[in-house]
Amino acid sequence: MARSGKRRGCLIPLLIILVVAAVVIGGWYILAGRVPSPTPIPPSPEPPVSQPASCPDVQVVAIPGTWESSATDDPYNPTANPASLMLNVTRPLQEKFDSSRADVYTVPYVAQFSNPVAIPPDGQQSYNNSRAAGTAATNDFLMKRHAECPLTSYVLTGFSQGAVIAGDVAASIGDGTGAVPADLVLGVGLIADGRRDPAFGNTVGPSVAGVGAELSLNGLKLPGLTMTGPRPGGFGDLNDRTYQICAPSDGICDAPAAALNPTNWLSSAPRLLEYYNNPVHAMYNSFQVDPNGTTATQWMAQWAAEKIDAAPTPPHS
Repeated sequence: MARSGKRRGCLIPLLIILVVAAVVIGGWYILAGRVPSPTPIPPSPEPPVSQPASCPDVQVVAIPGTWESSATDDPYNPTANPASLMLNVTRPLQEKFDSSRADVYTVPYVAQFSNPVAIPPDGQQSYNNSRAAGTAATNDFLMKRHAECPLTSYVLTGFSQGAVIAGDVAASIGDGTGAVPADLVLGVGLIADGRRDPAFGNTVGPSVAGVGAELSLNGLKLPGLTMTGPRPGGFGDLNDRTYQICAPSDGICDAPAAALNPTNWLSSAPRLLEYYNNPVHAMYNSFQVDPNGTTATQWMAQWAAEKIDAAPTPPHS
């Protein structure tokens, strides 16, 4: 009897440790956040015949990548990161067009990506929380602009985490549940989209064999880091108006397909090393997408300018 009591005495501290560990891990997941499910947005009423004179003909919405924005940044003069890649797209557009023709808005959001297994925590917002905040900020701006300016048309563009957000927003617009009607979107331009699916949209520059990291690692769930896989249906009605740029060996958009499948481990392992210290991902200002030497950011700025030039001029009142 004494030996049995001793065993029970040893089990009690172990059970307490297991319960505490479960509570800590559960709280970790809750605080790190989850990717929210899309909220369907009701259809807009029939558009009027004119809109206020203060409304731009075209609204450009640009979404920077990780560590290239902040929630308090100035959307018309972003300074959170002076080296932000998207500045090489937005500044040329601001210089070329009067704001009455094209209003260029850079979405301010947290734009962080914490290491989910860092001990101690690195103090960054999780990818899930950052992505959710960026998506909400983008949709909020689009809905407000469309309510004020129902005839304004749109160009959406983004880089890296910003490309994931822009692509997700475009996908919801394309399936009819987004913040603005699909027929008002002139085009969507994505650089290094982490949910890039070669089956949807148009490829600019060299073709790459891989897929976005979120497709490659589909099903991976760590605290605050959820790989959400492909966008069902791609970009819907915006598939033909969506353009993707991805540099070969950029592990964010050119990762091995189904890398977590055990049958692919041997072939995927060498390529997964590209996720660590990935220099290609930071080189889109010099990555050339055509024989003329046009870089990714130059192409995106020129493409957006062409869309703006060809956009309708709505009546104003």
